Amino acid sequence: MTYFATMRRPFRPTAGFTLLEVLVALVIVGTALAAGLRAVGSLTSNSQGLRASMMATWSAENRLVQIRLGREFPEVGKRSFPCPQGGLNLMCEEEVLTSPNPLLRRIEVSVFDVDNPGRRIVKLIQLVLRPSPV
Repeated sequence: MTYFATMRRPFRPTAGFTLLEVLVALVIVGTALAAGLRAVGSLTSNSQGLRASMMATWSAENRLVQIRLGREFPEVGKRSFPCPQGGLNLMCEEEVLTSPNPLLRRIEVSVFDVDNPGRRIVKLIQLVLRPSPV
């Protein structure tokens, strides 16, 4: 027997993955992670919008409840006032309009973000009955 004949061993399949298989797996995992991060980012921005909408609704409801509980019958007109809520700088705009029934007034409260005054977050409308004299 020669030296080379003794050095040769029969071919046995090796256990493990090839470099190509590992790279394909990394691409698949990377794509899945990128899609997951994109979804989480989308949920975060949606939750911020929902939070702003909820805070704006509370601000508008606060003003409408204040009118109801104070038994106010506001004068026709329009006014703006700050109505911060939950750390957000909000501006409320109250517009009082007449209605076909002289005993009722229509009150519209719109809430805007101070940083983006062109964007109305919410608008609530309520009819108020003239208080009866006691």
